[in-house]
Amino acid sequence: MAGERRDPYRNFRFRIEVEGIQQAGFSEISGFDASLSVIEYREGNETITPRKLPGLAKYGNISLKWGVTDSMDMYNWMSESIQGKISRKTVTIIAINEEGADVATWQVIEAWPSKYSAPSFKGTGNEVAIESLELAHEGMTRTK
Repeated sequence: MAGERRDPYRNFRFRIEVEGIQQAGFSEISGFDASLSVIEYREGNETITPRKLPGLAKYGNISLKWGVTDSMDMYNWMSESIQGKISRKTVTIIAINEEGADVATWQVIEAWPSKYSAPSFKGTGNEVAIESLELAHEGMTRTK
């Protein structure tokens, strides 16, 4: 509608769905991006400026962070990968508006855990203990 004001969605209202894994919540997700490499090419009889051709698509690894609970699902996914049982999953990242409705989604395909980090502990600290998991994947699309 003409003249309608649309405020951008907030980055602190989101949820993540991992195929087959029930995880209560995540405090942070980062690194999901896509890029296309550039190949420069020039034949000897052309102008001095090379042509730029599209190369391979590349997707950044995704980092998930969450507060430690008794849930072992994400850790077990990584543990299976270390044992050679790579289980690729679809991961869906969902932005939520102020009313609690899903407003934007990104789907990550063929994701698998490539790095796990256990929390740091400090006797004088008062922060939440955070686990993290890095996911490699083969593609990302915005589906809504």
